[in-house]
Amino acid sequence: MALQSATRIQRAAAARSEAILAALPAARVSARPFASMRMTVTSPSVQTSAFVRTAIRKAAAGRALSVKVAAVNGSGLKVDLRGKKAFIAGVADDQGFGWAIAKALAEAGAEISLGVWVPALNIFKTSFEKGKFDESRKLSDGSLMTFSHIYPMDAVFDTMADVPEEVAANKRYAGNKKWTVAEVAECVAQDSGSIDILIHSLANGPEVVKPLLETSRKGYLAALSASSYSLISMVQRFGPIMNEGGAVVSLTYNASNRIIPGYGGGMSTAKAALESDTRVLAYEAGRKYKVRVNTISAGPLGSRAARAIGFIDDMIRYSYENSPIQKELAAIEVGNVAAFLVSPLSSAVTGHVMFVDNGLNVMGIATDSKTLDRPQ
Repeated sequence: MALQSATRIQRAAAARSEAILAALPAARVSARPFASMRMTVTSPSVQTSAFVRTAIRKAAAGRALSVKVAAVNGSGLKVDLRGKKAFIAGVADDQGFGWAIAKALAEAGAEISLGVWVPALNIFKTSFEKGKFDESRKLSDGSLMTFSHIYPMDAVFDTMADVPEEVAANKRYAGNKKWTVAEVAECVAQDSGSIDILIHSLANGPEVVKPLLETSRKGYLAALSASSYSLISMVQRFGPIMNEGGAVVSLTYNASNRIIPGYGGGMSTAKAALESDTRVLAYEAGRKYKVRVNTISAGPLGSRAARAIGFIDDMIRYSYENSPIQKELAAIEVGNVAAFLVSPLSSAVTGHVMFVDNGLNVMGIATDSKTLDRPQ
C-alpha cells in the first residue's frame, strides 16, 4: 500500500515537473531517471533563475520519495547468529521455553548443544532419535534443527564432590558420567573450544504447591539451589570459555515482584534472587569476561514443567483476560526475544529483566474481576 501511494505521488510530481519544463522553451533540459534525484537545466539564463530552481526542487521531491521508500523496505534488519555456538541448559522435551529458544537460535544460524537433566536424558534422546520431535524441529527453510552435542546435566551439583551417595547410586543416574556443572563445562570446552551463548532454562521447587508458611527449610533452599544459584554456578564455570561479546540469558517469572498465590515452596523468592543475581552478574561477568547477562520474565505457558504447579491453565486464562494484548503466549515469542538478547542487535543491553507476557506485568487491576461489575 505504501509503495502504491508513493507511485501515485511520484506520477503527480512527474506531471508537475513536465509542466514546468514546458513553460521553459528556451532551455535545453535533460531529466535523469528517478533514482538519480536530479534534473539538469543547461540554459545559462535558466540556471540563474531562483524561481526555476525552486520549482524543480519541489517537483523532484516526489521522485526522491520513491527512493526513501525503497530504503525503508530494504533487505531487513536480521538476527544473524551464524558462526556462534550456544549451550542451552534445561531442555527436556519439545514443549517448553528451552526448546523454543533453541529453535529461534537455530533459525538464526547458531550451532547448539544441550544440557538435559540426567533422569530425563534417555527419554529425550529416544524421542529425538525416533522422530517424535521432527515436526517441532522443522525450521523455516524445511530443514530439521540439529544439536551438536547432548550432555547429561544436573545443575544442582557443581562438582561430583557435592553429589550425595543416594543420588550417585540412584538408578536414574546410572550409566551417565560427567554431569555436574563443572564437568559439563569441561566437556563443552573439549568438544567446542568456546561458546558465545549460554542459556539457563532451569527451575525446580520440590514444594512449589505449598504456601510459603508451610514450606520447609529444605524445600525452600532446594528451590533457590536449582532455580537461582544454578545460574551463578553456570556463569562461574562457563564464563571462562565464553568469547568476548557473548551473552547469558535466563528465564524468570513475575512472581518475583507480585504475589501469585499457589506459586509457593520458595519459588517466588528464587525468581527474585535470580533477577537480583542477573544484575550483579551483569556487572561482574561483564567486567571479568566481557559478556552480557539478561533474563526474560515470561508469561504463563502450558508446558510439562509448568503443569507441576497445578493451576497453569487458570493462569493462562487469567493472562488472556487481563493482558493488554489479548492472546495466549506462544513459546516461540520468548525464543525470538532470547535470540535478540544474545545477538549483536542488543550489544548495549545487560542486567535487564525483559518482560515477554503480552503486557500483563503493567496491569494494576484484573479487568475481569467481579468486583468491577456495576449493579444494573
